[in-house]
Amino acid sequence: MGKNRAMPRAIMVQGTSSGAGKSLLVTALCRYYARQGLRVAPFKAQNMSNNARVGVGGEMGSAQYFQALAARTTPEVRMNPVLLKPEGETRSQVVVLGKPQPELSRLPWRERKTRLWPVVRRALLELLGEYDLLVIEGAGSPAEINLKDSDIVNMRIAREAGARVLLVTDIDRGGAFAHLYGTYLLLEPEERGLLRGFILNKFRGDAKLLSPAPERLETLTGIPTVAVLPFLEGHGLPEEDGVFDDRATGKGLSVAVVAYPRASNLDEFEPLKHLRGVRLVWARKPTDLQGAHLVVLPGSKHTAADLCWLRGQGLEEPLRAHVRAGRPLLGICGGLQMLGQGIHDPLGLESPGSHTGLGLLPLQTTFEPQKVQRHTRLRLAGLSGFWAALEGVEIEGYEIHHGQSGALYLQQGSVLGLYLHGLFENPEALKRLLGGSAWSLEPTFEALAELVAARFTPGFLEGLLG
Repeated sequence: MGKNRAMPRAIMVQGTSSGAGKSLLVTALCRYYARQGLRVAPFKAQNMSNNARVGVGGEMGSAQYFQALAARTTPEVRMNPVLLKPEGETRSQVVVLGKPQPELSRLPWRERKTRLWPVVRRALLELLGEYDLLVIEGAGSPAEINLKDSDIVNMRIAREAGARVLLVTDIDRGGAFAHLYGTYLLLEPEERGLLRGFILNKFRGDAKLLSPAPERLETLTGIPTVAVLPFLEGHGLPEEDGVFDDRATGKGLSVAVVAYPRASNLDEFEPLKHLRGVRLVWARKPTDLQGAHLVVLPGSKHTAADLCWLRGQGLEEPLRAHVRAGRPLLGICGGLQMLGQGIHDPLGLESPGSHTGLGLLPLQTTFEPQKVQRHTRLRLAGLSGFWAALEGVEIEGYEIHHGQSGALYLQQGSVLGLYLHGLFENPEALKRLLGGSAWSLEPTFEALAELVAARFTPGFLEGLLG
């Protein structure tokens, strides 16, 4: 960072660990500051998630997509210039500025830094120049000293942006004050100078019982504890990673979503969690499908591998029995591909060779090098049975897929395959299929902004901009 360059304002939320609440807090701050009349944008240099959305320029992490909506701005790929989409235990697809980069995906982790940092830095500086305020999210912890030399997402970003840093910890896990103090001690002196406040997140109980720990921590570090945030269950914001609730939610008609290991874009089922009269179940074994009215095969980052897992779990025959009974089965994107006759990957983009599908739809899927990434509007027609409720409905969604199957949607009997993500985010479709009412994230954004306004030390958030 040039010493003479006047830097626009930036606030950064870092955490003592993954899952501390960084994404939720950034979303809340985006809306809070947008309500002050500022032009606000989110930023996360590198995100790892199979939940992605299509923004301007290609695909980006869902968390930054929703943060942009909270900030009342248009989501675009510069807000998440690097997205890692896990395909296995040690392998991820690298997406740079919205586009997959096969060459980078093959490089070892530490060798990517020199290629990625110039892209990240350029996106950061461009956004700093275009907005009044960036609300930046870190990843994991800034005290992961084994990864310090390859950091492009935590303190290196904070220094580059001249950001005021907030450090959040999950007090529900226990050891919160040790996590905060240990993180502080492992930072370099220059990095400690960027810290402005500690935040205790996911607190249950009476905040008065915390004393004298916050005061003692401030004596040791010079950093005040500026907010105690409650444990929020059912806050309404889609979770960033994986299956966001292992428990069945709700009562009534059962919707079972098969939760294979590499399932993607599970955030699109968030509306079902809040739908009265619907019970959402995450299915990993045959008994999880018992009594299901509707079964869904969601998207997948590694379709052939997840199809193999599905069979290994003994789920194939219960799915066939479900269909034989005339009950509806929905496949979305990768789920659609599984429902077909075969999956062919001649270039080895995911899993080389050909793989036998479930054979419940008359289609073949071939993986192509060009990845489809687009918003799509589609008017459904020619549907019957359970799916006739969607006849004539125009739905809006997004596509992210290498596979080509010859159609955006196809029905056979009670089975429907659909390439579009976001069916249940369409109010009319939700109402017709499951009797649900319109669903919107706006009330969630507003409630989160009200929460931080009430729970932060009075005047602190305004003081960060001074």
